[in-house]
Amino acid sequence: MTLKRLAGYGPAFVLAVSLFLIWELVVRAGLVASNLLPTPVAIGRALYDNWDVIFGHTVQTSLETVIGLLIATLLGLGLAILLDLSEGVKRAVYPLLITSQTIPMVALAPLLVIWFGFELTPKIIVVTLYCFFPIVVACLDGLLSTDPQLMKLLHSMKASRWQTLWLVRLPGAMPSFFSGLRIAATYSVTGAIVGEYVAAQQGLGLYMKTAASSNAIVLVFAAIVITAVLSLLLFGLVSVIEGIALPWHQRQGRKR
Repeated sequence: MTLKRLAGYGPAFVLAVSLFLIWELVVRAGLVASNLLPTPVAIGRALYDNWDVIFGHTVQTSLETVIGLLIATLLGLGLAILLDLSEGVKRAVYPLLITSQTIPMVALAPLLVIWFGFELTPKIIVVTLYCFFPIVVACLDGLLSTDPQLMKLLHSMKASRWQTLWLVRLPGAMPSFFSGLRIAATYSVTGAIVGEYVAAQQGLGLYMKTAASSNAIVLVFAAIVITAVLSLLLFGLVSVIEGIALPWHQRQGRKR
C-alpha cells in the first residue's frame, strides 16, 4: 500500500524534475543571468559547501517552528471547543478573531521584538499567530457539522453536553481539525522566517537577510530550499499523525 501511495506522487515528481531541468538549461544558455537566478546545481553546491553554517540556522528555525505550532494547536483546539460550547463567547470572540487576521505580521513582529527581546519568545509568538487561525476555524467548522442523527440519538439516551462533545462531536471534528493543522504546518516555517527576518541572533530568516545584503543570491536560494523542505516535512508529519489517529478516515479517503 505504501508503494502504491508513493507511486501516486510520480506525476508530481516528474513535473518537478522537468521544471528544474528547464530552469538549469535556461540559465546555462544565458537567457537569465546566473547571478540573479542561480541554477539548481549551483544551489545544491552552495548547500553542500555551507551546510555547517546553514545547519545551525536550520535547527534554530525548526525549534521556533515546532514550539509555536504546538502552542497554536493547543490554543486553537481549546478555543474552538470554547466557542462551540458557548454561543455568547462565540459572538463576542469570533469577529475579533477574524479581525486579528487583518493585522500584518510584518508590522507586528518589530513590536514583539521590542517587548520580548531577541530570544525565542517573539519568534514563537509570530509562529503561533500565523498558525492559530486556521486551526480554530477548521476545528470549529468540524464541531458545527456534527451529524444531526447522532445528536438526536445521544439526546434520546440522555447524554450530557460534555458526553456529547467527547463521544461524538470532537471525534467527528478531527478530520477538519487535521485539515486546519496541515495548513498551519505550511504557515509555521514562514512565521518563523518573518520573525527572524525582523530581528534575530540566529535562524534561516537572519541567514537570508545577511546573504541578500551581501548579494549572495545563491545562498538566499539555498535557505529557501531548506525552508521548503521543512514545510514539507511538517506537512508530512501531520499527515502521518492523522493516519495513526484516524485510520478510518484515511481508508474512506482511499475508497473515494
